[in-house]
Amino acid sequence: MSTGETALVVVLALAGIAVLAVGIRFAVKLVGVYRDLRAKGMTTSDRLVFWGALLYTLSPLDLVPDPVYLDDVGVLLLALRHLHAAAAKAGLPGTRGPGADRAPAAPPR
Repeated sequence: MSTGETALVVVLALAGIAVLAVGIRFAVKLVGVYRDLRAKGMTTSDRLVFWGALLYTLSPLDLVPDPVYLDDVGVLLLALRHLHAAAAKAGLPGTRGPGADRAPAAPPR
């Protein structure tokens, strides 16, 4: 294998590891929001979104082959946004809906 091919393999492996780490982070957040919502009371559609996202992520059938986890991360992100919005609607503290991780905007002068 030439130096260029080796470098490409290393870059692709690091990118795969980074996407996998993001996916794990989203899955952990999704479970946390699910637990908070379950304690407060959640709708059937919220449960379906949660379980559907987890089943899709763990399923061997994907839109994109499994070495590339972008579709799994996308499904987790959409489910997380949905559950964050549901948590904000339910009035759970610390949830402001989608984009809650972003820093607040500077106050006007």
